[in-house]
Amino acid sequence: MTTLRLIGPGRAGRSLAAALADAGCDIRGMLARDEDFSDAAHGVDVLVLATPDSALRSVAAAVTPYPGTVVMHLSGALGLDVLAPHPRRASLHPLVPLPNPEVGRIRLRGGVTFAVAGDQMATTLAHLLGGWPVDVDDEHRAAYHAAACIASNHLVALLGQAERVAASAGVGLEAILGLARAALEDVAELGPARALTGPAARGDTATIASHRAALAPEELPGYDAGVALARRLCTQQRAEVAS
Repeated sequence: MTTLRLIGPGRAGRSLAAALADAGCDIRGMLARDEDFSDAAHGVDVLVLATPDSALRSVAAAVTPYPGTVVMHLSGALGLDVLAPHPRRASLHPLVPLPNPEVGRIRLRGGVTFAVAGDQMATTLAHLLGGWPVDVDDEHRAAYHAAACIASNHLVALLGQAERVAASAGVGLEAILGLARAALEDVAELGPARALTGPAARGDTATIASHRAALAPEELPGYDAGVALARRLCTQQRAEVAS
């Protein structure tokens, strides 16, 4: 049985601890950053640092290294260098939102993708959770994490804008969510380029102009960025067809 200890009792740490306990791991406690965790790597197979990215380097440096213990972080953006001076280092980043420990516990065992790096233990834990490990080395971590943020955080922010604009027309969020769900299904089935519809895809500049005239000034930068991305996708699609 794999034994683990965690530093960082936030949403990610508590979600992972619960999911790994369900998967049969022995969780040997969870420490906060204001506790003495200098000996936290002693007596366990894995020490998970579930702290904010900005604290990872200092927390790792404050823990006494033990040769047999894998020290692992959950950051999507950072490489393994922040875990110095520990000899066995790993990274395990789940590609799934963890809004709270209860939801996170379920999602982490739902067959999600995990970006892994370093020690083989990261891949072992991903498989133990029923997930799909994908190797992402230090050189590509920032680009990988940017893609993850676009797909999740930026998508949520975009739907927040859709909610505001729809409300100004007397339409509720649920109606917009139905449209968004269908669009995501099309992307999964067809790919982004072939799934794209709407005025930017049609080259309908008059409709785009009418949208811009109806929007509040503070909504225009987000809308214009979306139009630019849609036009870029159209250009990509035409290039693919031509080739």
